[in-house]
Amino acid sequence: MTRFIRIQDIVWLVLFSALVYASPERTPAEVGLLLCLGVIQVIEPRIPYLATERGLILSNLLKLGLCYLLIGWSGGINSAYYLILLLPIVSAATSLNLFWAIFMNVLPALSYLSMLLYIDWSHAEMDEYGLRQLELRVIFFAVLGFFTYQLAQANRAEARKSQAAAQQLAEANRSLQKAEAEVRRSERLAALGQLTAGLAHELRNPIGTIRASAEMLTKNVDQDPAITRELAGFISSEVDRTNSLITRFLEFARPMQLRLAATPLSEILDRAVAQLERHNPPYPVSVYKNFALDVPPLQVDGELLERVFYNLLLNAAQATAAGGTITLKTRPCPGGAEVSVIDRGSGIAPEHLENIFNPFFTTKAEGVGLGLAIVSKIIDEHGGQIKVESEPSKGTNFRIFLPESRASSEAGFLYSASR
Repeated sequence: MTRFIRIQDIVWLVLFSALVYASPERTPAEVGLLLCLGVIQVIEPRIPYLATERGLILSNLLKLGLCYLLIGWSGGINSAYYLILLLPIVSAATSLNLFWAIFMNVLPALSYLSMLLYIDWSHAEMDEYGLRQLELRVIFFAVLGFFTYQLAQANRAEARKSQAAAQQLAEANRSLQKAEAEVRRSERLAALGQLTAGLAHELRNPIGTIRASAEMLTKNVDQDPAITRELAGFISSEVDRTNSLITRFLEFARPMQLRLAATPLSEILDRAVAQLERHNPPYPVSVYKNFALDVPPLQVDGELLERVFYNLLLNAAQATAAGGTITLKTRPCPGGAEVSVIDRGSGIAPEHLENIFNPFFTTKAEGVGLGLAIVSKIIDEHGGQIKVESEPSKGTNFRIFLPESRASSEAGFLYSASR
């Protein structure tokens, strides 16, 4: 209903109804003319043509004509409605340029003075006091019209300044987004360089072992079957390790092609928890789910995000003592949703917090250091952010923000997160 009836519409109708009520004679002609003026004031903003310069001129001329008839019908030069001429004067001053503002100031004054032509001067006269009153009324029209025009110009100037500032802010925001994209790209290239160096170092050891084992296998192939089997086992395990390392490296270095679809976040998390429960060997921990019901489906790649949350749950399980609990929590956020993976395990040392997302950084004896790097990349590809809060011996909280869609992330969102 508010789309069709505005508060200002009601105010206009009340004001013109009050004029009708206060009319000394309240003739049908006066009532009709006042109601016509009120209707024009109400419908004027709703007609697009009346927002153009020609439409505004036409509208103000129509108001002036109705005002002229009202004054002429209700007493002419002595009409109590002479101030109604301010309606087209002020309307023109607030919406038209200086020329038309002056024109629509002079024309009502002349139309008011034309009422003198209808006086029968053989039976009437105007003394000096009456003449001064008439002059003051016409001058007041000019003063109020020009004052209104100045206020409108000042308001337009401020609006132009605000519009220019908004455009500058939008341009600065676009430049900032571009700079952030460049920084992210530079970080990825730097990470790729670090990854390459780390990969070369990691591959050198298993390849050396494979070579040495192969040489010894060649020398002992006919001497001791037990040694042969042991060396063959070394070769097989190291090859498997190298293959796994290369696979994970490619997962990090290769550009990702997201397959986005509207997916409930709870379904992705349930699959990640089920995968953790199927892990061999199983971890003797329990997962407490605290899912908000008002989290909307997100445009995400469900398979990749399942890997993200499984990796985080696996890390949390490895850091949690037997019988402990991991909390998996969701909540809606402006522009998306947040997922928290909380454990009460050993925590992360403060000096390691800045490095945990770097490739090949790990504190685990058996770790390679690519898990969280891949997690971070997948979140970045979705336009999300990840933040970690940890305290040694008290636990860790990984907070992941995911936007509703990549488009909303490109438009920008407010989220307190850092890496």
